[in-house]
Amino acid sequence: MNEILSRGLRDRRAVARYAGLTGAPDESGQRRREKGLARAGNARVRYGMILLAWRFLQFQKNSALAHWFCARTADGRGGTRKTMIVALARKLLIAFWRLVTTGEIPTGVALRPV
Repeated sequence: MNEILSRGLRDRRAVARYAGLTGAPDESGQRRREKGLARAGNARVRYGMILLAWRFLQFQKNSALAHWFCARTADGRGGTRKTMIVALARKLLIAFWRLVTTGEIPTGVALRPV
């Protein structure tokens, strides 16, 4: 995680692209759709962020991001949960990047003193 937060990335899209947590578009003629996750990122960061997203849901139940995830996955289908955990991982990474660069704490996240 330190390897991505110490880089001088210019915006949130660059942060998500570096981690490989963005979609891979498939555009062929008139047809436009998503193929899934782009594999052109740092696999170690992507894997770690997805694991961290699951832990975040377990320990930060009162945060706005956890409420967002629960609202989006209320239908109970497994495929929706897998897709949305990647979206949560992307949102978490951007929130941590904002915390490091601007000092903005994500809404509802309880931080413990060191």
